[in-house]
Amino acid sequence: MNRLHLYRQQFPALENKTYFNYGGQGPMPQVAMDAITQAQVHIQEIGPFGTEVGSWIDEETKAIKVAIAAELHVPPATITITENVTVGCNIAMWGIDWNPGDHLLLTDCEHPGIVAIAQEIGRRFAVEVTICPLMATLNQGDPVAVIDQHLRSNTRLLVLSHILWNTGQVLPLDKISKLCIDNQTRLLVDAAQSVGSLPLNLTELEVDFYAFTGHKWLCGPGGVGGLYVRPEVRDSLKPTFIGWRSILTDSQGQPVDWHSDGKRYEVATSNYPLYAGLKQAIAIHQQWGTAEERYQQICNHSEYLWRRLGALPNIIPLRTSPPESGLVSFQLTQKTPQAHRQLVEFLQSRKIFTRTIADPSCVRACVHYFTLELEIDQLIEGIEEWLVVSG
Repeated sequence: MNRLHLYRQQFPALENKTYFNYGGQGPMPQVAMDAITQAQVHIQEIGPFGTEVGSWIDEETKAIKVAIAAELHVPPATITITENVTVGCNIAMWGIDWNPGDHLLLTDCEHPGIVAIAQEIGRRFAVEVTICPLMATLNQGDPVAVIDQHLRSNTRLLVLSHILWNTGQVLPLDKISKLCIDNQTRLLVDAAQSVGSLPLNLTELEVDFYAFTGHKWLCGPGGVGGLYVRPEVRDSLKPTFIGWRSILTDSQGQPVDWHSDGKRYEVATSNYPLYAGLKQAIAIHQQWGTAEERYQQICNHSEYLWRRLGALPNIIPLRTSPPESGLVSFQLTQKTPQAHRQLVEFLQSRKIFTRTIADPSCVRACVHYFTLELEIDQLIEGIEEWLVVSG
């Protein structure tokens, strides 16, 4: 048995299915599940509430921030622990001191949950929300130029995804962040698909806010993620959710100030054993190889899948060149949501897990660095079988 097959044995969910939904939720390694269980037991043994467990929680919180910060190449003090990407985006979007007439810019490839936040901010504060068309730049055109054309002098915030969740396009954040700095516009990045898949250095990228989760490409537990806030903008971002973790208190226990680091955006009691699980999941990936090595393997697999899809009749990959991420989206020639849904349901009946995307209507398959070429071949065979069955 080769090294990769031995490595994959650490992920029990991979034993009985062919999995291509890492962009939805990654399978947890056994050590992460064990760490969560052991942490729950430890809390009960030492007492769910007391000085000792309080010290343990502090150490676990520091440890997960250190682990995350190492992946993002930022200081641990810049990390806020959240439940997921959407909470991080809420913190950043609601924390801005909006004024009537301000402008908020989104791309046309953002997740509906983020679009809904923007719409409500527009309604409550008389902020104008507009959309810039990046979907059309997937195969030709310059997304940076499109964004530049849609920025205004009063654009307070630009919200976009590092990797577009529907098409898999990777946006050039270094160039986009420079545009925003020059325009005095804050930049919030939905990093749902980038953390755990791309090599990242947020200090060099100079993004203002970077919201991410641990349960997708990092293969950690659901319910723990984070938000990076660039130190230079922290004081201008007011806390959105407020609780005892956010504040400094005086000798009488009364609030007197916010914490000076990422804790100022945290709230109250969390499911702390999940922190231990995510820490172990991150360690598993680092044991395999560097972020650059893992990303190169992802790209190798996505290109192999893309080429095989392109050779099938009645299948159209969205990309006209090899993908730059692990998200590989494709359409049937009829491009109908019903046909895409039927294909996904047929594949799942064969224990092959993909998903549909509504806009553009397509099927999305995600490959990780530990995906097997054999699994990709099985996906292709499943599609071929469905094409025959469906006529």
